[in-house]
Amino acid sequence: MWAGVDSEWLRSVVAVFDHLIFTYFVLINSSYLALIALAALDFGKSLRRAPVAGTDDLFRNPLSPSVSLLVPAHNEGPVIVPAIQALLALRYPRFEVVVIDDGSTDDTFERLREQFDLVELPYVVAGDVPHRGAVRSVYVSRTEPDTLVVARKDNGGKADSLNVGINLARNDLVCMVDADSVLDHDALLAAVKPFADDPLRVAGAGGVVRIANDCKVVGGRVVEVRMPRRWLVRIQVVEYLRAFLTGRTGWSRIGGLVVISGAFGVFRRDLVVRAGGMSLDTVGEDAEVVVRMHRMQRTAGADYRLVFVPEPVCWSEAPSTLRVLGRQRRRWHRGLAEVLRDHRAMIGNPRYGRVGLVALPYYVFFELLAPFVEALALVLVPLGLLLGAVDLDFAWRFALAAYGYGILVSMAALLLEEVSFHRYPRWADITRGLAAAFLESLGYRQAMAFFQIRGAWQAWRGKEASWGRMTRSGFDTPTP
Repeated sequence: MWAGVDSEWLRSVVAVFDHLIFTYFVLINSSYLALIALAALDFGKSLRRAPVAGTDDLFRNPLSPSVSLLVPAHNEGPVIVPAIQALLALRYPRFEVVVIDDGSTDDTFERLREQFDLVELPYVVAGDVPHRGAVRSVYVSRTEPDTLVVARKDNGGKADSLNVGINLARNDLVCMVDADSVLDHDALLAAVKPFADDPLRVAGAGGVVRIANDCKVVGGRVVEVRMPRRWLVRIQVVEYLRAFLTGRTGWSRIGGLVVISGAFGVFRRDLVVRAGGMSLDTVGEDAEVVVRMHRMQRTAGADYRLVFVPEPVCWSEAPSTLRVLGRQRRRWHRGLAEVLRDHRAMIGNPRYGRVGLVALPYYVFFELLAPFVEALALVLVPLGLLLGAVDLDFAWRFALAAYGYGILVSMAALLLEEVSFHRYPRWADITRGLAAAFLESLGYRQAMAFFQIRGAWQAWRGKEASWGRMTRSGFDTPTP
């Protein structure tokens, strides 16, 4: 089988790679555990502050920062109305909702027009940040005349739509929200509070994204949290808790936050405009604008903060089929690769502080490269056993480090969330979540690695991107 190949040399090479991969998995899981520990410290601080956090004062204060919620939408017909209703019902003193219909070919606009009695107005859109898709018309609502604006434009993608929204926004802060998302009633108050507490330094804030599938949603509001019925979605619940809740809370605590989710992120409008708006040349525009803001502020020598707030919750519909989930993860990993490529001068550069020295190298080695290492492990560890380069004892230790350790980390994230926020009130849901943490390492991670590698390949090829299509089931739970 190995004719012409120096078998001893091959065994040595495979053994070296197997031990390197073993070390990699120990390091990556230990880094996750360290972020969870940092998050636990932050959660404890937040919970101690909760009784005196001051969101009621923020709500009553006439000088609270005004907010423009930007909602890019492309073929979001099934979910657009309850999503906008939820935003209009948010508990916040001064805000507007700006919906940007990015050339939808379904009934997204018709549903909005019927529900909110839209009327067209003559309006010239400002050119503070660039956009490609022409704005065809701008509407206001007769039922919400001071609060709701809808723009229709030619298709140009999510970042292009957000730039139109930034140009239309009239307020101090812009909050970027996905059209398939629902915010908790007080989410905007909690997300804006860092700006009110530290108005000169806070440049952006992100909130937690959770999965709404199978939760009870009435009138655009999550009224009962449930664990999803499908195992594929349950595993994503665990993923979201580890990445969006504990992971980003940990990075925020040490000043290394480089991702604020496009599903729910708040920024100072003036700084976004100064940075040039959302990038039109990447599918990871949410992470790219955060990294670019770090770069801009550090270059200018500014004293600034980009923070993650664990209290505000954004509920989003997650993919329920492997095909759609694969497209999403391919897109996410492509975005990561593009951001790291475009800002490679920051990686390892002490000029950019902890972002350059810690956060970005971490994302290169433990996020961008992780699916490639996962794929190598699937080939080289069995090959090592076959060649006798490693023994069964090593294989067991490898399984514990790569998968057992990973399962424990995911379970720790789930249990920390439950102790801190208790979002899942039923023990059955917690048990299902723990089971999902176990199943995540047994096939799911390997499948995601395949999709992520394809995303990195697309970034390398520079293939043109478009909106990611996802079948929507809608939010509102039918009344029995």
